[in-house]
Amino acid sequence: MDFLHSQLAKIQTQLAFVQTDPIDWKLYVQAFSWTVTLFESYLLIRQYPLYSKSAPPSALAEHFTPAVFEKSQKYGRDKARFAFFSGLFKQCLTLPCSTLASTHGLGTLPDPCWDASDHPIHCFRVHPLLAVFHPTLPLSVYNTFVLEERHGFNKTTPALFVADLFKGWALAFALGAPFLAAFLYIFQWAGDRFVPWISFQLIMVVLYPTVIQPLFNKLSTLPEGELRTRIEALAGKLHFPLKHLYEIDGSKRSSHSNAYFFGLPWSKHIVIFDTLIHQSSAPEVEAVLAHELGHWFYLHPTKMLLISQLHIFTILSLFPAFLYAPPLLRAFDFPKATAASPPTIVAFLLFQMILTPLEAVVSIAMNAVSRHFEWEADRFAVELQDRVGEVGMKDMGDRLGRALVTLHVKNLSTVWVDWLYSAYHHSHPTLTERLKGLEAFQAKREKKKL
Repeated sequence: MDFLHSQLAKIQTQLAFVQTDPIDWKLYVQAFSWTVTLFESYLLIRQYPLYSKSAPPSALAEHFTPAVFEKSQKYGRDKARFAFFSGLFKQCLTLPCSTLASTHGLGTLPDPCWDASDHPIHCFRVHPLLAVFHPTLPLSVYNTFVLEERHGFNKTTPALFVADLFKGWALAFALGAPFLAAFLYIFQWAGDRFVPWISFQLIMVVLYPTVIQPLFNKLSTLPEGELRTRIEALAGKLHFPLKHLYEIDGSKRSSHSNAYFFGLPWSKHIVIFDTLIHQSSAPEVEAVLAHELGHWFYLHPTKMLLISQLHIFTILSLFPAFLYAPPLLRAFDFPKATAASPPTIVAFLLFQMILTPLEAVVSIAMNAVSRHFEWEADRFAVELQDRVGEVGMKDMGDRLGRALVTLHVKNLSTVWVDWLYSAYHHSHPTLTERLKGLEAFQAKREKKKL
């Protein structure tokens, strides 16, 4: 621990200028925030002309009828226009909100890190600025009831939308308040020598599927039948610790489909959207689950969690230099008294704003890692017969390819994708890339047998 503290102290020494130099942080945040927004808008401008193509890529021509392809293109155009507008709209709110926060008393909220007499629950009293109508709510309404409705995906009723909204706010308070209180008390206890190795992600891994998701969706035991038999047999052959097999009512809100697993290392649960079951055959759903179990086999969720923890650790190791930095708060027009002894929560929020451009770069790197994991999971499905010695699984790659095509057709997913747009936004390879990859994996597998 002493070695860790010594290394963290070196970092703080290198960042000592933050606490003394009068840097115009507001200008920096505004400039780089707009840079990220304009770059994302540029990516949309690069992508948008592809929605005018009249035919799918040659590798997908046999899978898309002209009518379905045209629907896919229209859906893509509408989403791109909405993303372009909403991105600029949200960005235009950023600076006014930060200015209002500093000039309307956010800096005067009690903070247990600088006044031990204050109770941390005070940090979660609803501030008048935060209690007003959220300006991005109309975007959510438009996206759900206009855009998604227009293309036949929305199944959410107005009553369900409002209920979900209030549930989300209640959960944010119920879970966010205790976590934030713990975060602030840790800094009160240890000061700037402690980098909290505590991640909200670790807690959410357990809480989301067991506590949160059942509040929004109904999970039912997958009924007996061909699909259940196939999945249980597959899990058994791979020694996957399957405890429960669920069907989730995803169609309650949307026509989009998915499948995933969760749980502790010794007790896993598989969840399949009812839309996926209705859209694909049992062998194809089995192939989708074979891909998902490939993620488990190669420990991809664990690796991504470790990478995320390293990312969070890096952020928190930089934060102490910004914790007691009067020039930082003065740059955002906070009063001198507040800037001299800033509340931890305010300093952290400003610190997050400063990190915005770096986080954009990190997201590209995370997408690259995620796509690599997707390739590995696809290869796992193709090579499944070699691992379990089951003759009936030799066509798993073909089945997975058919399932992917079905998912893209039913979801009207974009099939023409600009490479730079994809690198920034997509955590999965494109459909064309995956189909070609599956063919390459199968060819390589057959070549090994010769």
